[in-house]
Amino acid sequence: MKTATGNFPLGWRRRNYAWEQDLDGMIAWALENDLEVVDLGPDTDQIAKSVVDAGLRIGSADLSVWTEMISPDAGARRAAVAQNAEYIRACAAAGAKVFFVVMLPVDAARPRAENFGYMVDSYGELAATFEKCGAYLAIEGWPGPGSLVCTPETYRAFIEQIGSPNMGVNYDPSHLLRMGIDPIRFLKEFVGHVFHVHGKDCMIIDESLYQYGNLQEAAFAAPFKYGGMNWRYTIPGHGLSDWKIILSILQDSGYDGCVSIELEDHYYDDTEYEQKQGVLQGVKFLAGS
Repeated sequence: MKTATGNFPLGWRRRNYAWEQDLDGMIAWALENDLEVVDLGPDTDQIAKSVVDAGLRIGSADLSVWTEMISPDAGARRAAVAQNAEYIRACAAAGAKVFFVVMLPVDAARPRAENFGYMVDSYGELAATFEKCGAYLAIEGWPGPGSLVCTPETYRAFIEQIGSPNMGVNYDPSHLLRMGIDPIRFLKEFVGHVFHVHGKDCMIIDESLYQYGNLQEAAFAAPFKYGGMNWRYTIPGHGLSDWKIILSILQDSGYDGCVSIELEDHYYDDTEYEQKQGVLQGVKFLAGS
């Protein structure tokens, strides 16, 4: 199954739900539902061949080591670079070419500029491995505690300071919307550096924004799962993103990657049926976009 605009292969990000732990069963379900892509976790080096041999494309593979790449300990960073380099070579040989990461440091309490420097040091060393393997790094801008690359300022600085054409963006409009950043303007600026796309969206709930604001926790109400008091992540079609425009920009740029549903939705989470329906409904929406 592919998007109507751009003909991009569609699939989903494996989150290791109980039903996804049965690899053969997961692959069979994907093929039965005309899914073409699956994003894998840090065990990609062990399972990539089975996935590819079954006829599925690996949209992205989680990088093996994350936080140690942004450690104040130079020895720990060198060890992490070596481990990731070995992992990238093994995964690339098995068919995985895009590697996913969130830039989370070992010590989020340190000054952001200091941690940013550690990150540039280690990923600068790793760049040669990506380039030799014909592989790419796709950074997701999840704005979690200490996350170093999630805004235009920090994506721009990372790309400029690393200087490698093989390191760039995992485009996910949901995080940008949550932060108040225009996802279309962001995509227009960074589209040449986009190596993977998450099919995930975000809803801003105006009434809740009025009731609770956006700076304090509520006193008596509970936040959404995969969200806060006034926002929540959704599957495509249930949020604010104009996917027709997004896919058109990607098409015009020559993007040749995939779009993978990252299922983080309050209403599609509790049961296997709901989880599978969330993936399939998101894919169906994008297939018509």
